[in-house]
Amino acid sequence: MPAVVAEGLAKSFGDTKALCGVDFDVERGQILGVLGPNGAGKTTAVRILTTLLRPDAGRAEIDGIDVLNEPQRARARIGLTGQYAAVDEALTGHENLEHVGRLYHMGPAVARERATELLERFDLVDARDRVVKGYSGGMRRRLDIAMSLIARPSVLFLDEPTTGLDPRSRQSVWALIDELVRGGTTTVLTTQYLDEADRLADDIVVIDRGKAIARGTSEELKQQIGGELIEVVVDDPGDAQRVIDVLAHHACGDPHVGDDKRTVSLPVFRVEGLVPVAVRELDAAGIPVHDVAARRATLDDVFFALTGHAAEDESTNGETGETGESGDGAGDGPRPGAAGDGHAASDGDRVVLQEAEG
Repeated sequence: MPAVVAEGLAKSFGDTKALCGVDFDVERGQILGVLGPNGAGKTTAVRILTTLLRPDAGRAEIDGIDVLNEPQRARARIGLTGQYAAVDEALTGHENLEHVGRLYHMGPAVARERATELLERFDLVDARDRVVKGYSGGMRRRLDIAMSLIARPSVLFLDEPTTGLDPRSRQSVWALIDELVRGGTTTVLTTQYLDEADRLADDIVVIDRGKAIARGTSEELKQQIGGELIEVVVDDPGDAQRVIDVLAHHACGDPHVGDDKRTVSLPVFRVEGLVPVAVRELDAAGIPVHDVAARRATLDDVFFALTGHAAEDESTNGETGETGESGDGAGDGPRPGAAGDGHAASDGDRVVLQEAEG
């Protein structure tokens, strides 16, 4: 049985359709990368799966538990880290972790022990007694992920966990995610960074404008457009279309012109020996070129081939900058609750079960 199941998820905000029947599942102990631009519907899907939002249609399960009918049981099995760190800047790192442990009804001694364990695991021991306000972005993100693991969830949702981080901090978070998966944590990772999905995900589902448009491993998706490309850089942007016309008979998919208007990429099944052939054909057509090269396809090429635009393009479908919904669904999520009332408290995107589960 898959650890996570999303089937036919649909959600609208007013006249805007955020999700249009999205389907995917995640096998236990694997990372599913949910790839798409801002506004594609990634965060809406995560908020439904983590009980923060009710869909208009569809079914969602965590460990075989119906998320819509048994949200409290589902919350006991999930951890969630949103795009922006849900940490209390006035508390120390250790106090943040202990506080979340206490919200999960851990005893004081157990919460302190678990906090210490996670600080060691996430390389934050030296900063345990520092106020979080003084943490770097990477340290805050590590602490935020640690807080989502306080209750040892079987499924972890990471919603664009490296947004806004510098390259070094991104590498640190990637190494941390690798470690979590090696430990058996099933992970749903949403991202608009193609290199992140390529690097981390066992399987990838591509979402664009509220629909799942492709599914497969990174290599399988690249093979859909041939897996290899001939890339031609022309001196005059006006020659880009001429390059496509001359070399189109070699292509196995739709050629496209880069944002610089000078780089033409043509997907091909086999690139071996094709560069000198392309050079001769372009020379015979009288097209001056700056460079002709062969390269492997990237997920960026896949995304462009599938959607007609780059993964970093802005889109509007009801998710405002992917930080949440446009306000139309505010009443759909669980209300903030006091300890023991059986509801979830939400601090940013932190989900905390307020009733002890056996």
